[in-house]
Amino acid sequence: MSVAGFKKQFYKASQMVSEKVGGAEGTKLDEDFKDLERKADVTSRAVVEVISKTSEYLQPNPASRAKLTMLNTVSKIRGQVNSPGYPQPEGLLGECMTKYGREMGEDTNFGRALGEVGDSMKRLAEVKDSLDIDVKQNFIDPLQAIADKDIKDIQHHLKKLEGRRLDYDYKKKRQGKIPDEELRQALEKFHESKELAESSMHNLLETDVEQVSQLSSLVESQLLYHREAVEILASLSKKLKQSMNDVQSRPRREYTPKPRPSFDYGEEEHSNGGYTPASANPPAYSAGRSFQRTSMKSRQSDPCCKALYDFDPENEGELGFREGDIITLINQIDENWYEGSLHGQSGYFPNNYVEVVVPLPH
Repeated sequence: MSVAGFKKQFYKASQMVSEKVGGAEGTKLDEDFKDLERKADVTSRAVVEVISKTSEYLQPNPASRAKLTMLNTVSKIRGQVNSPGYPQPEGLLGECMTKYGREMGEDTNFGRALGEVGDSMKRLAEVKDSLDIDVKQNFIDPLQAIADKDIKDIQHHLKKLEGRRLDYDYKKKRQGKIPDEELRQALEKFHESKELAESSMHNLLETDVEQVSQLSSLVESQLLYHREAVEILASLSKKLKQSMNDVQSRPRREYTPKPRPSFDYGEEEHSNGGYTPASANPPAYSAGRSFQRTSMKSRQSDPCCKALYDFDPENEGELGFREGDIITLINQIDENWYEGSLHGQSGYFPNNYVEVVVPLPH
């Protein structure tokens, strides 16, 4: 710093101490200037605050905003043009719904509806992304340009004006000790800074029509977003109502429990030590002789049926057979299922796969 510059800093510091501590009065600015300064200050604070609140409106989650700011900074450092956007909550919800909708499958009403709603949520997220881009380009960026240039220029000129005022007041108090030419130059620089500050504040306030235009762009972007959102949601609502009507018009499927498996003593090698149900007839023993299997002749008179089709068991306790097999009937479980035995194995099978040859006794 030069000697002249050091002296000027000393003059300003001395005058500031005199005013703050000693109660000395400095040069007063006129009321018009003060009114202009007040209006410019309110406008400046409004621009900065509106930018901040608009960002919160577009992304309410502060953690997401902080993460995006960090990613944008990294992108600028790396020279990347495209920076990541906000994670829209509609998109996150849509991904969750479509994920579980796929796992449930479209054959379930809930799974199909989850998929439809999830797809609509992701479309809403895309529309919200468009809103973010429009608002940033047509509203936030122009306001940010004002904050970065016009408002900073005003702050610079006001700061310089205050410094030159202190310098002039110091020299004015020491008139006679300070050369007149130096005092005159200090006064000229004070007025010069005052005019520059007034001009910058005037230009900011007179161009407020631009801010009105930017607000109009914000409202138009919001209006377009809500129109598209209404179209998406109206279409989704119509689909869901139609699905509800279709489901309600179908007959409800009643739950029919499958027959429980039972144990049979048909042959010793297949016995598992369980008890025989009351409906099953255990082998009879005659006095004075050992147990003998039922003869083929007596077997023909036992309740039986003939298999019309092949039946492959799908569940535990079901009895499999092939077309033409003769199955011994043990019991009728209900109107749709029989219990029978074949080749020493017993189980359950549907009655529409067989033709009854000898019916069960009533």
